[in-house]
Amino acid sequence: MKRKTFSKEERLCSKRLIDSLFHDGSSFLIYPYRVVFMRVEGAAWPAQVLLSVSKRRFRHAVHRNLLKRRMRECYRLQKDELLYPAVEGRPYGLAIALQYVGNEVLDFPLMRERMADVLKKLHDQVL
Repeated sequence: MKRKTFSKEERLCSKRLIDSLFHDGSSFLIYPYRVVFMRVEGAAWPAQVLLSVSKRRFRHAVHRNLLKRRMRECYRLQKDELLYPAVEGRPYGLAIALQYVGNEVLDFPLMRERMADVLKKLHDQVL
């Protein structure tokens, strides 16, 4: 069984790549997530992800951190089945920004279900 991790290499940290992602990337919305993604040619990784929760919508850091933890866990548990099979073995990788656009803190099962929908749509758009 493959270990389900979310390592440093899978996190999108490059300022240059983040800027080009938001400038040139494609996007779609599956409530409560807004997804911006872009193919990166010659990438050494299948996908890198940036998670964000708006400070304007959630004033308290406790709530922002809770949502980011839940988003990270939803992604970590499902990426190997739903996203990676489409990307591995290809000459490119994906840069993905997942933004939480909901107005309230949703429960984990609903967030996980919607994350599955997001990863399936990404899978279809990559192919």
